Amino acid sequence: MHLTTDKRSRCSGLALLLAALLLLEGCYYVQAASGQLDLLHRRRPVAEVIADANTPENLRERLKTVTEARQFAVDALHLADNESYRSYADLERDYVVWNVIAAPEFSVEPKQWCYPIAGCVAYRGYFSESSARKLAAKLSSRGFDVMVGGVPAYSTLGRFADPVLNTMMHWSDEDLVATLFHELAHQKLYIKGDTRFNESFATAVAEAGLARWRKLHGTEGEADARDGRRAGQKDMLKLALSVRDQLQGLYASGTDEESMRQQKKEIFEKLAKDAETLTGANGIDRGWLGGTLNNARLALIGLYEGRVDAFNALMQDCEADLRCFYKKAEELSRLNPEQREAELDRLEASGTSS
Repeated sequence: MHLTTDKRSRCSGLALLLAALLLLEGCYYVQAASGQLDLLHRRRPVAEVIADANTPENLRERLKTVTEARQFAVDALHLADNESYRSYADLERDYVVWNVIAAPEFSVEPKQWCYPIAGCVAYRGYFSESSARKLAAKLSSRGFDVMVGGVPAYSTLGRFADPVLNTMMHWSDEDLVATLFHELAHQKLYIKGDTRFNESFATAVAEAGLARWRKLHGTEGEADARDGRRAGQKDMLKLALSVRDQLQGLYASGTDEESMRQQKKEIFEKLAKDAETLTGANGIDRGWLGGTLNNARLALIGLYEGRVDAFNALMQDCEADLRCFYKKAEELSRLNPEQREAELDRLEASGTSS
């Protein structure tokens, strides 16, 4: 395959990165670098794909939306004006990576893995599903609760020019646009080792951006379905958080392991029934509560949206001025973890009481 100068330089950079990472953890980084290299090879400029007579009309229209949303992110949301999400890649599979999440048998605190770029996070990502399931089986044999989840969107936090992927094309236009804003927000602000801060910040930016996008296109009336779904998801989140708190109390109780194991089983059985009832009542998808319920699934509860209310309160303090919001969020990021959590608690309380 012929490589442009841009691709040659990026591939050379990736080769140097691979050489360094091999000294750190061998096989895992081989698959990571190989998967990233394959992704880079498959990229084509969005404009080229749109102009290609062989491009299906549905894909062409979706990529036109991507092009408009990408520029909107620069002009209206003050996000990065770089090459990220200005190309398209068809990976010929349903997910870009598969994440492994693990937690001890009697803990809802996720196992952490640390990386040179992203810092410490609560998952291990693989470009191969079989490799992810192999690790999951190994961890399970060591007594961990585990789950494997396919991920349709992938970001290198701006280290490479991330493409829009075929795995994202089955979403609604609103979900696609919001995801672009979310991933670009990570390039605006990202703290190593604080997944909950990072994901909640990006979600708040995405929701604020989507509201502006709707106003531009006169589609505020279309917000009801998505916002109703998010309200249902918040109800599901509240249910899961209450169960997580219940389990934390059980695991800290000093009860003998056999009794703890039985009580844990009963708690998860009740959660499954309550989730089914909630799903039937509001028509939402169980989402991350699908599949076998265990500590690994609960370990991530709250990490991705657990601080959104605090960031929404910060947005209100800034009267929806994004530059002010980014500045104050960056100030939060410079606090030590304890101070940051305390300030987020204060913001969340202020938003609840207002």
